[in-house]
Amino acid sequence: MRFLPTFIATAALLTGTGCATVNSGDSGAQANPQDPWEGFNRSMFEFNEVVDGFIFKPIAKGYRAVTPDVVETGVSNFFNNIGELGNIANDLLQAKFEQAANDTSRLLINSSLGVVGIFDVAKHMGLQRNEGEDFGQTLAAWGVDSGPYMVLPFLGPVTVRDGLGMPVDMYTSPVGYIDHVPTRNSTRGMQFIDVRAGLLDIEDTISGDKYSFMRDAYLQRREYLIKDGQVEDSFGAGLDDEEFED
Repeated sequence: MRFLPTFIATAALLTGTGCATVNSGDSGAQANPQDPWEGFNRSMFEFNEVVDGFIFKPIAKGYRAVTPDVVETGVSNFFNNIGELGNIANDLLQAKFEQAANDTSRLLINSSLGVVGIFDVAKHMGLQRNEGEDFGQTLAAWGVDSGPYMVLPFLGPVTVRDGLGMPVDMYTSPVGYIDHVPTRNSTRGMQFIDVRAGLLDIEDTISGDKYSFMRDAYLQRREYLIKDGQVEDSFGAGLDDEEFED
């Protein structure tokens, strides 16, 4: 899920099968050439952290406290399933035809046998969920440079390239096509809460200067995804990608 406050959006990118090593010490004094707007970005980071701490994190904790694990898993599976539409579109745009076939099969099987995706039946048939594709990755595959790193209010960390891909990602999300506005907004809210609740346990992995840690984690994780894992990526080892990625 791309439209999340800073902590959530970055942590969501730490939950793959690996992640590049980031200096966990105090790196605030170390200039990063990919972050020329660091002063502005730090201000937006602090703003997003306050919003998350006062609003989103408490809601996520409440959701986890009252929701049985089996229900949480079903909700996550449902949103992962509808996310396959965006994956398939970007698979095809990147000429990843084998992956597109896998993701299409997963969508068809889980939408039918898996009861609109609540159960991940396809996984037990040998069709594993991929780490996800978005239009930012597609632009990278087409040779578009990443541009500077930015932190946007409410939306969190992006590069210029990823920011340009956001409108396309919104267009490929089926949630946006729900005509009934209250239902559409409720679905988006539930999707947000599902992701945030799944990331509550990851906060303990963050150390040192939080802004620098999360910036470097975001940039390295994006590189890992763009290169389809062909870089060293040790952050998210051992974490359940299916639960947290969107």
